[in-house]
Amino acid sequence: MSTDTGTQTDSGAGRQRSILTPATNWIENLSESAYAYLLLTPAFALLTLVAFWPLVATFRLSLLADQTKGAAALGGFVGLENYLNVLTGDIRLARQFFDMELVGGFPFIQLGTPFFQQALFVTLAFALLNVLFTTLIGFGQALILDQDFRGRRWVRVAIIIPWAVPIVIQGMIFFLFFQPTVGFGSGVMQSLGLFSANPLASSQDSFFIVLIADIWKTSAFMALLILAGLQSVDRSLYDVARVSGASPWQRFKMITLPLVLPALLVAMLFRTMEAMRIYGLIESTAGCTTVPSMTCLVIEGLFGGTRIYGTAAAVAFITAAIIGLLISVYIVKFRDNEGGLY
Repeated sequence: MSTDTGTQTDSGAGRQRSILTPATNWIENLSESAYAYLLLTPAFALLTLVAFWPLVATFRLSLLADQTKGAAALGGFVGLENYLNVLTGDIRLARQFFDMELVGGFPFIQLGTPFFQQALFVTLAFALLNVLFTTLIGFGQALILDQDFRGRRWVRVAIIIPWAVPIVIQGMIFFLFFQPTVGFGSGVMQSLGLFSANPLASSQDSFFIVLIADIWKTSAFMALLILAGLQSVDRSLYDVARVSGASPWQRFKMITLPLVLPALLVAMLFRTMEAMRIYGLIESTAGCTTVPSMTCLVIEGLFGGTRIYGTAAAVAFITAAIIGLLISVYIVKFRDNEGGLY
């Protein structure tokens, strides 16, 4: 009896070996790089599913008609009609961005401009100015923190504190600061001729208030990433440069900047993506009606008075596509840089 069982077990194991033998031989014949890719395939598959499935679902949603009447929120397949409506200005929103009583405004964004163009301009301008100033300020802060001086720990804490402030609290701080009847910021800025009497009612002034608020908060993020790059620089290079008679500017240009550039590019990439998604700070400071970003359009389409889910999905997909394009520009622009984004 026991002999039969053992024979059956050996026979089953033999069949399994015969089935697995071709796969085993195929794996053994793989090169090292191919074998490494094979091991990483499950991780790649999971990453692709997590990263791209929301995009695929959003794109599918954007191809369906808005159903503003009845119980159903979505209609039938309309192809790219939602995209055409967004790009040509035929987009139904519950509220008018840039209201009619607006005092002042952007010189080339006037009333009657399609909502999407307003939001695209505001978002791109915000991202460009934000990345520019946070990079400059963050670099300066990192250079200071990289020096050895008394009280450096307290200075580091003081720089990081704004970054730890929640977005809603941050927005309320600047909202109250520029309220004409409560804060003193509007009076100071008006006396300097920079803002109007009620800056939070002006799209132009509110844009810069939101920009200042975000720069105040996120410069610390840039400073920390750049500081990590600065502290990885070999200090003996500076000693050699000093002995050779190099000036501080030459040491910065020839040593600091090239060696910090990889960390700087990564920091700029992250900051660009964050700036393109700006919403919470706008809503808690000036409101999306005054400073409309592309995310404001998406939120308004999904949760506003009109239920334009298909159109909101189209705006969301266009926003994701623009962010993806900017990331590609970063990668292509700096791919030859040693240790850059690779």
